[in-house]
Formats: sequence, structure tokens, C-alpha cells
Amino acid sequence: MQDLRPFFASRHFIENIEPGTYQPLQWGANIHCATQDKFDWEDADIVLVGCGEYRGERPGAGYSNGPDAIREELYKLYNWHPSIKIADAGNILQGASIDDTRAALRTVLEELREADKIVIVLGGSHDLTLQQYEVFKKAKQLINATVVDMLVDLDETEAVTSSSFLMDMLTGTPNYMGHYSHVGFQSYYAHPRMVETLDKLRFDFYRLGKARTQMDEIEPVLRHSHLFSFDMNAIRYSDAPTNVNGSPNGFTGDEACLLTRYAGMSDRLTSFGIYGYDDKKDAHHMTAKLVSQMIWYFIDGVLIRKNEADLEDAKEFVTFHVSFTDNDTIFMKSKRTNRWWMKMPNQKYVPCSYADYQLASNDEIPERWLREQERLL
Repeated sequence: MQDLRPFFASRHFIENIEPGTYQPLQWGANIHCATQDKFDWEDADIVLVGCGEYRGERPGAGYSNGPDAIREELYKLYNWHPSIKIADAGNILQGASIDDTRAALRTVLEELREADKIVIVLGGSHDLTLQQYEVFKKAKQLINATVVDMLVDLDETEAVTSSSFLMDMLTGTPNYMGHYSHVGFQSYYAHPRMVETLDKLRFDFYRLGKARTQMDEIEPVLRHSHLFSFDMNAIRYSDAPTNVNGSPNGFTGDEACLLTRYAGMSDRLTSFGIYGYDDKKDAHHMTAKLVSQMIWYFIDGVLIRKNEADLEDAKEFVTFHVSFTDNDTIFMKSKRTNRWWMKMPNQKYVPCSYADYQLASNDEIPERWLREQERLL
């Protein structure tokens, strides 16, 4: 692996902490931190990378201390997952220009992808999601991506910003976006024609109200994703007080944790970014505590991922043969996790929910099956 130390700040958060601060079972005593003396993450399952770049949202903005504020709370949490090994690489150095910072982050993410690591990016403004995507694009890997955001960041601007980066991600050429899902958008902040256009492209959009009332239906969406990006503005202001430009409506804190747990459970997902956290507006570190808990639940999901059986191991699944509207298909339910898959006409299995199985059993076409089939045509 390339020596990545030049891309990171010379001093790590942990070097400012007094020895013995953390108890043996807290994450602070178990996360392997990249200091000047050691920078080895070969054994890590998950690697944390901080990037407090905010110039994509506010030109001239200073480098955020948000990643370290999140670490301060994350390291206090107790480690219930000793089989999951975590390394913390530190913070990407701020470049002379925003493009310099983005290039450094992209290089680091490329190296970690090649090393087959799961990466958690502690942002920074939401446009850094594009660097997550660029890694897959350079590798020419067709992917599915899921973004949780109250806004649809498709503004037409000359430069890539936190309000326009999706335009490059979804329409840039060559394009390796196999499928895109947007979760938690709030209709009154989204241009209806824009959403309709993207819907015609067979991208999936889940309004906040629908997602909150059917959280189980979002799990298969994340299970099908390689990249996950979470903008903190998707959480309502009362649960994330840094969201001064957010909304009184949004996901609750526990719903946000459930979404990140779902993401961790996906055996496809290797790139997870949390963006939009501003430590300067965080009264009593409440939002940092929430972000740290979201990461804790992501790790909890990774543990479930590691325990899931391979789909080819028939004895680990209950199989259901179902006919609906002249379609014969197979649904499979995991004995270990109770998750569901359905077989498409191209003989591939895609994640689904128990509700999809119920609809098919009642001779109705599950919308998930229909949308997936439309994308195959």
C-alpha cells in the first residue's frame, strides 16, 4: 500500500489524550490510531478518515474540527464488537485549494478500496460524496449508491458544490452509476420536475414520510448499495441542533441510527460518509454524540454482515416458490438474520422485504420487483 502519511495531519487526535483516559472496553482503548510512530491498518475491517473541508458549501470556509469532535464522543462509547477491528487514519490535510483537498481524499480512498477496507468518512460538506464515487469510477466499477438528504442536490452551478454535486455524479461521463436511491427528501424543498425526471431514469426516491413509516423497506435499498452518504440535515433540528439550516421535520436520532445499521449490514457497501456536521454550532456536543452513535450502529451492522450466510448455502435459507401474475419466482429468507431476497427473471437474486413476499403471495406485483425488472430491460 502507498505511504499515505503525507496526506494526513501530522498529529492525531489520540495524541492529545492523556494515557489511561479510556477504560479497556471503550473504543478509545481499542481503535488503532495512525500516529507518527505507527501507520499500519492491514488488519483493520473499518478505517476512519476525517476530512473537515467545507469550501464546497461556503467558499473561504475554514477547515472544520468536526471530525475530532466526533472522535471525542465515539472513543467514549463501549466496544461490544471485539471481532470488528477499526483503524483511525486521522484527518486529511487541507489543501491550498478545495481541489487539492479533494484529490488527497480521493487518493486515500482509492488505496483503501484496493486494500479491501470499509471506509467511514467524517466530513466536511456533502460534496465530498463525489470523491467516494470517483473511487469506483476510476476502478470502472458499476455501483449502486444511496444518499440520505432532505434536499436533492442537483443545482446547476459552474463549480461542484454541496448543492450541485449530484449533477456530476448522476450525469457525468463516463458514468458508473448503476442505480441511485435518495432517502428522506422533503417534498416542499424539492423541485417536482427534477424529481419526476430522475424517476423516469428509474432512480428511486423515498419521501421522508414514506421512509419513516416503512423503515423496513429501506433496509433492502441499503443492502443493494456499494456507497452510502448521509447528510446530517436529514435529521430534524430537535435531534441534531447543529442543523440551523435544516428543518423542524426529519428523521429522529434513533431512525438515523437504524439507517446506518442497515448500511453496515450490506455485504456490498464499502464506502460510508457522514457530512454536514458543524462542531461550532453544536451545543453540549449533542449532535457529535448522535453521529458517534450512528457510527456505533454501523459497526453493529457490520457484525451482522460478517455472520450472514452465502446465498448459495441452501441449508441456511428457507425457500418459497411463488407465482404472481404469470411470473414464477423464488423468495429466500435467511435463517440467521430473517432478511429476504427474491429471484429476478435474469436468475439473479436481489434484496427485498417480507412485505414484497406478502404482495407476491397475494398475486400482486411488488413495486420493488417491477422497478428492478424495468431497469433490466
